[in-house]
Amino acid sequence: MAAAESGTAASGSSASAAQRGVSRVLAKLAQSLAGGEYYEAHMMYRTLYFRYTAQKRYQDCLDLLFDGAQQLMAKGQESSAADLCLLLLDTLEKRGPHPEDSELWVARWGGLIGGLSAATVERETVIQRTIKWSTALHGQYGHPVLHKLIAHVFWTEGNVEAARHHYLLCQDGSLSGRVLIEISQSRGFQSEVDLFLAQAVLQQLSLKDRKTAEDTFTEYTRSHSKLLRHEFPYKEPLINFLYFLFRLIDAKRVAGFRALRKLYDPSLKRDTSFLKYVAKIGVIYFDEQPEATNVGPTGLGGMFGDIFNRLMSGFDDEDAEDQDTSLRRQNVNNELD
Repeated sequence: MAAAESGTAASGSSASAAQRGVSRVLAKLAQSLAGGEYYEAHMMYRTLYFRYTAQKRYQDCLDLLFDGAQQLMAKGQESSAADLCLLLLDTLEKRGPHPEDSELWVARWGGLIGGLSAATVERETVIQRTIKWSTALHGQYGHPVLHKLIAHVFWTEGNVEAARHHYLLCQDGSLSGRVLIEISQSRGFQSEVDLFLAQAVLQQLSLKDRKTAEDTFTEYTRSHSKLLRHEFPYKEPLINFLYFLFRLIDAKRVAGFRALRKLYDPSLKRDTSFLKYVAKIGVIYFDEQPEATNVGPTGLGGMFGDIFNRLMSGFDDEDAEDQDTSLRRQNVNNELD
């Protein structure tokens, strides 16, 4: 009994000593920030990070690092702030998902990323790590609200390509359509008005986001001033192709999809990245066999090229599973034909 009491007392004494040590570091940290000694402050944040995580005091660590990143940003210490952001992500990952505060942290990450300038070397790493963290909250491509916040950061900086990429992943088709209209009107030719929409919609369908794709289509065709018609039948062949494609997806008409693809093949070849998207759409929505597609230079050039190559690289891994599904359901589809 005495030994147990002695052990408990020793444990309490150790905890008290650790707490006093943390208190001393916090006091020094405050002094360093007040005195403009930002390197020392940065090192103290790192020290506290290791102490807090070792003790599994994750909430204390999150509060400290979030406040520290904001303070260092405010002082123009963006590289140090970015390092704290990465430690913050480490802490969130170690803590594990907490649904009750996930929306709070998504919003906070939008603010932190917005507080880092494009010149900050570490910002891209922070963005990619944040998106990866958010996949635990909302599927393999990350949280749509996070994508919307990141897109806004890039848009305000004039980085249209990066902004467009994230807008297409924010699951807001109306917003995506408006952004595409602005890009088309400011940077595209009249002859490309249908290419902007076709690329976005085919990408969204390839990412299995059917609703957002149709919302994007609806907003774009309804509001784009350079379209010759704003309702079906459209004057632009590719837009008619998309209109028919949505109808065939709903009806699961495999023969109709194949006929449509053949009929509009000359228009689809205006941007050869479309061939990969259409092939994937055939696998996803019509249980077709995966096919190899040689993708050449895109019609919209580097700025609006095949920006989803990285995201779609994982699709080939899914094709074996898709093929099994296709074989099981082929008879049903033949009956529908």
